[in-house]
Amino acid sequence: MRDLVFVAFLAAFFGMGFRRPFLLVLAYVYIDIVSPQRLTYLLLNAVPISLIAVALAVGGWLLMDDKADSRFSPRQGLIIALLLYCWGTTMGADFPLDAKDKWDWVWKCLAFAAFLPLTLRTKLRIEALLLFMILSAGTIIIVGGIKTAAGGGGYGQLDLMVNNNSGLYEGSTISTVAIAIVPLIAWFMRWGTIFPPDWKVKGFCLCLIFACLLIPIGTSTRTGTLCTVLVVLLSLRNAKRKVLYVSLIAAAGLVAIPFLPASFTDRMSTIKSHDADESASTRLAVWQWTMDYAKAHPFGGGFEAYRGNHIRYAIKKTVGADGSVGPAPAITDQAVIDKARGYHSAYFEMLGEQGYMGLALWLAISLIGLFRMEVLRRRYRDPDGEFGWAGPLAAALQTAHLVYLLGAAFIAIAFQPFVYMLIGAQIGLDSYLARRRSETAKAPMRAPRGQAVAV
Repeated sequence: MRDLVFVAFLAAFFGMGFRRPFLLVLAYVYIDIVSPQRLTYLLLNAVPISLIAVALAVGGWLLMDDKADSRFSPRQGLIIALLLYCWGTTMGADFPLDAKDKWDWVWKCLAFAAFLPLTLRTKLRIEALLLFMILSAGTIIIVGGIKTAAGGGGYGQLDLMVNNNSGLYEGSTISTVAIAIVPLIAWFMRWGTIFPPDWKVKGFCLCLIFACLLIPIGTSTRTGTLCTVLVVLLSLRNAKRKVLYVSLIAAAGLVAIPFLPASFTDRMSTIKSHDADESASTRLAVWQWTMDYAKAHPFGGGFEAYRGNHIRYAIKKTVGADGSVGPAPAITDQAVIDKARGYHSAYFEMLGEQGYMGLALWLAISLIGLFRMEVLRRRYRDPDGEFGWAGPLAAALQTAHLVYLLGAAFIAIAFQPFVYMLIGAQIGLDSYLARRRSETAKAPMRAPRGQAVAV
């Protein structure tokens, strides 16, 4: 029955897209984020719906959509350059078969990111894209939030509808994304037009934000906790009474501590003792191996190059701390030997797989986006102007991107599709506002009746 519901929903979605081609773009966004084929037993698993959706989205834009206002930005060029560079490293990868498996979805992610801004010609489309992204991620976040509130969760234990621990269904990744979209949800509470922000919309947004904040607790991920702290600090930019705001946040944190599950507090306590935590020690060892590897392979080893690593590190173990009678507990160094361990960082993922050039391209795409959003945030800071909505949206997109860059320091999510959709929204917003400024500058000045207009 569930399979039939998904099939009927997607069929109706695609059908509406033949009348409104932009809906086909949104259909692909939904499929790429939620992965409904993972939630069904048979019907959608037998059909490449992601490939079908992206083909329909591009075909609908080429054949039916108005392209008069579409613009190609330099950042789209950088995304295409990164796509071509990754293709080149895949051809000479250390592990060709494994690299091809990753390439099969990375190229679609980058190609769609370069294509997406071409379709974002209006404010309504930009808003619709962000709304679909939030609601699609919300289908996962709400489930995780409910289960966390009901007492479930734990590191690697929170059930997010599927058993496949990949994409947004991976604990640290969904924690990062959940916190990243909080400022965007807050933007919809004031500036949204598709669903005007009445008490019902604001109530849903507040509940969704609460669910987002529960995700790092339910997954017990240190990454999500750090991302939450970053959002709180960045939100100070918009707080009129900063001291009061900080005091309220601190008080809320202190009140929440007794209600936090033991699995979460135990996990957070390991932040300050990386040398006693095997996970943190593994990261440091892999990062050192990656830097040494990049010196010998400056152009990278292609996707999945980490499979060639062999690492050795030491962790501190406490011996004799079980409460039994005997000698006092002692701390000893225990040697650990491992191999083929993941990067645990998008920065080192790019360095090891794509080398210095690939890392530079990837960083340039992000840094230019942060700079452009800061320009827009300052240019449209007047909330009462015609584009009063644009400054807050640029700030929300910038905050979401900064949260991603922080989370990416501890997760190998250099090619997370959700983030590239956010980048597409940034480019679309920048291009739309640039076009509107150009149109305003070219419009003839209106002169009072009886007076000539200077040309």
